[in-house]
Amino acid sequence: MNTSLFLAIGPLGPMELFVIAMLILVLFGAKKLPTFARSVGKSMGEFKKARDEFERELTTAQTEAERPQIPTPVEKRQPVPSTQDI
Repeated sequence: MNTSLFLAIGPLGPMELFVIAMLILVLFGAKKLPTFARSVGKSMGEFKKARDEFERELTTAQTEAERPQIPTPVEKRQPVPSTQDI
């Protein structure tokens, strides 16, 4: 959680949460509240999936960067005698 945003707003007490809940109820109405809650839930799920995928990609990139690079072996080949040399 972004602590600077939390400090700028301050802690939310029960009275503030009650006022926010009443505003949401007035703005969206009782009939649309379940639809609103469902869409918020889906959005939170999508956000969590995106965050997990981003963290997984960061972890993968970090482990690849920390992995020691092994040089590709160079084969030493002997020249093949041509048929004219025989």
